[in-house]
Amino acid sequence: MAVLETTPPESAMPSADAVWKQMQERGTEFVFAQFVDMYARPSAKLVPVRSRDDFDGILTEGAGFAGFAAGEIGQLPSDPDIAAIPDLSSYTPVPWQQNLARFACDVTVEGEEWPYDPRTILRRMLARAKTKGFELKMGLELEYFLIRQREDGSIEIADANDTLEKPCYDMLGLTRRYDFLTTVSRYCNELGWGNYANDHEDANGQFEQNFTYTNALGSCDRAIFFRYMVHVLAEQNGMIATFMPKPFSHLTGNGCHFHMSLWDGDTNLFLDEADPRGLGLSETAYHFIGGLKKHARATSALTAPTVNSYKRLKVGTTTSGATWSPVWISYGYNNRTQMLRIPGPGRIEDRTIDGSCNPYLAATAVLAAGLDGIENGLDAGEPNAGNLYSFPYDELKARGLETLPTNLLEATQELERDDALRDALGPARDEDYVDYFIRVKRDEWSRYHEQVTPWEVREYLTRF
Repeated sequence: MAVLETTPPESAMPSADAVWKQMQERGTEFVFAQFVDMYARPSAKLVPVRSRDDFDGILTEGAGFAGFAAGEIGQLPSDPDIAAIPDLSSYTPVPWQQNLARFACDVTVEGEEWPYDPRTILRRMLARAKTKGFELKMGLELEYFLIRQREDGSIEIADANDTLEKPCYDMLGLTRRYDFLTTVSRYCNELGWGNYANDHEDANGQFEQNFTYTNALGSCDRAIFFRYMVHVLAEQNGMIATFMPKPFSHLTGNGCHFHMSLWDGDTNLFLDEADPRGLGLSETAYHFIGGLKKHARATSALTAPTVNSYKRLKVGTTTSGATWSPVWISYGYNNRTQMLRIPGPGRIEDRTIDGSCNPYLAATAVLAAGLDGIENGLDAGEPNAGNLYSFPYDELKARGLETLPTNLLEATQELERDDALRDALGPARDEDYVDYFIRVKRDEWSRYHEQVTPWEVREYLTRF
């Protein structure tokens, strides 16, 4: 439940020669040229690299795709192909397949950056932050369930013995999944990610495997590969892995907590050991918090971007006694009932981000919100020390606290009128990316809202 405090690695771009040498030493014959759509679904082509010419060709020309077929990436059937151009810094040997590697790619169309590409959107935002002297570094905590699907389509926890009322950190639960968890851990460490803890999480069948933080783009690239890796290994073991925010109504949901800090070279700009509040945060960090709070209702459309997300973000409890996903827009100390937790000096954790997020878009949103706070000197207010789960809703409202949106439709309405996020996500072809995102998400909401659920039948069928 915490990201290890270490000095993050340098983010210098490796040379093509250096990467090719590593590939040759490993015996790499194929590479995935991989990109993601709005939903962060990884798409790829499997490209043979039999020679240096093959490798240089994929670096310069990329892999071609019919973009409309690849998901929500702003393409029509009439559009030219997209090209996925590998980023050398994302080189990832596939640990369970010796002759295969992955490159995270940026999408171009006819030689120009494609403004609907989530990775490109984040890269542009990071470049903007760099001109102001800031580099965002992040650690991501990705929670997931291991489940099986019954013949009737319903789901169940894969481990039939995982039945404790409060299973968090259960040693037996970890032992029964020892081979799976240690395989994932071993692969993370082979990749140099620094896996340092593997937890049975708060819900039955739920796990979290932590690795050290790095620059924001690198962390997002790792998050995409980590989800892919866990999915593949689960399938190989006859299970399904899901990062869905709330697969079980009575259990804790899946978060993707972001731990964030801004840096200037080797200097953590969020760190101030003399902080009079005792949190170890600088004035810059407090203004960043002010921005996160101001824009929280709008950023939620990107950090909790599905219908299901708002079943995780709720006032109330689960079987274990807490949701672990606060809905009140607040910050304070090492306190998991706050939206923004300060787990240690020089670091801010956002606990509302969930497992369905596109990490590139979510990182863009929180960085834009935080920078707005810094540029406008926004006040973070005083930290909360209390257990927000212990206070009635009306009392917290009376204190002036706000909640996050209650559903995806409400979140898109907040995003629509947030100029800072609109500017950060940028213009697209003949619209702003915000408008494209909102159009897709409102269609998702409509398709959900039109469904008649078993709950409605039980509740209303014989009442009227």
